[in-house]
Amino acid sequence: MSRILIIDDDFELCELLAEYVKPEGFEITSVHDGEQGLDKALTQKGLYDLIVLDIMLPGMNGFEVLQKLRSQVDTPVLMLTARDEEVDRIVGLEMGADDYLPKPFNPRELIARARAILRRTGDRHDRIFSVPEVISVGDIEMDTGSRIVRREGQKIELTSVEFGFLELLLRAAGHVVSREQLAESVLGRSLTAFDRSVDVHLSSLRKKLGHRFGELERIKTVRGAGYVYVNPSRPQKGSELQ
Repeated sequence: MSRILIIDDDFELCELLAEYVKPEGFEITSVHDGEQGLDKALTQKGLYDLIVLDIMLPGMNGFEVLQKLRSQVDTPVLMLTARDEEVDRIVGLEMGADDYLPKPFNPRELIARARAILRRTGDRHDRIFSVPEVISVGDIEMDTGSRIVRREGQKIELTSVEFGFLELLLRAAGHVVSREQLAESVLGRSLTAFDRSVDVHLSSLRKKLGHRFGELERIKTVRGAGYVYVNPSRPQKGSELQ
């Protein structure tokens, strides 16, 4: 049974979710303010498979909790945001959240998002790429078994989503990967209108890897098609890219 820590001050929502998701194989612990949620996540490090974190919390808000979490643990985080607050979603992703879910939501959507995150981060049997190997492209080396990425021998800390995006791009180096492929393979869902999740995660990935490999742009945007990770042995024509 997967363990989920929910940090949300809506008591009724937490009780409803606890009852709804238990038959689906999830065990929920609820905390109703940011400081207590952060304390439970840190003192019981490794116990929870996923943290569901609301932004609007009494005392310490969700962004503050997420910032402190990310400096100490890599437990996946699903942010709960107000439906119309796109800025909150983008900020949460930039700070290291794995995904977001706008309120109000159907509990089945929470279960779907949780399963997608857990398949990517914790379930060895359901991982898309189950055979450990080392992928090397240019100055980047990825060990899919240890989930360690290095640039010129120096370890780079990536979130689980960033790792998934990079793995897909490295495997297809020199070829275009669409935004839809990235979302479905890594986030475990289809993109909706105006959904910028893929773009925000890739922007963070570019910053961590470095925007350029020598004279070449590392991850290029192909107009109307998607993204391509540069293959040093097969550089793309500049007229096709932006």
